[in-house]
Amino acid sequence: MNLKVLIVTATPAESASVRNIKGIVPSEEGFRIGNCAAYLIVTGVGSVATAWAMKQWLSMNYRPDLILNAGIAGSYREDIVAGDLVMPLTDCFADLGVETPDGFMTLSEAGLREPGQPPFRMIASNRFTESAGQYIRPVNAITVNTVTGSEASQKSLVRKYNPDIETMEGAAFFYICTMEDIPFLAVRAVSNKVGPRNRKEWNIPLALDNLSAGLGELLLKLE
Repeated sequence: MNLKVLIVTATPAESASVRNIKGIVPSEEGFRIGNCAAYLIVTGVGSVATAWAMKQWLSMNYRPDLILNAGIAGSYREDIVAGDLVMPLTDCFADLGVETPDGFMTLSEAGLREPGQPPFRMIASNRFTESAGQYIRPVNAITVNTVTGSEASQKSLVRKYNPDIETMEGAAFFYICTMEDIPFLAVRAVSNKVGPRNRKEWNIPLALDNLSAGLGELLLKLE
């Protein structure tokens, strides 16, 4: 029996990495590869666009067996470099909270949400993540509305969350899947190091190429 997989990407470039997977076979509803019958959506950049597009699709279509988020990310770690493929196991909305004279407070720290509950901290844990974790590095992610581009912001986020990677959509993806109670898996390829913004040091083509190759391997192994 084929697995019904919804693949969620934010940009046309990231969706092209999916369409460029070697061995995919186009079908009326998307494409097939291995044991997977997959459908692909492009949400647009950011949490709001991602949440709206995912809810719109889920309300009008079948319930998938797995929702897969594919894209690129920035790295906070010296040992996670451009081109590396990683799998976020935790995510949160890093800039959702309350600013005070003493610093930033999360919703739970401000008493507006129970500690450890969505949308502050969400965990991906299911048979798909367990299988993929054997060959894709698990990481902790944060999601921001503004891409981190200064040393001050980078250091502040490290002190607060000690993250491995940063994206602009991951937590929204985690949140929708968690609330809908659908198994989910996220895969990101690193394009740059988080810090003072310098596009000359980014390597988006390498990240997209490795994302495509990694997704192909992953989809062929899904059962």
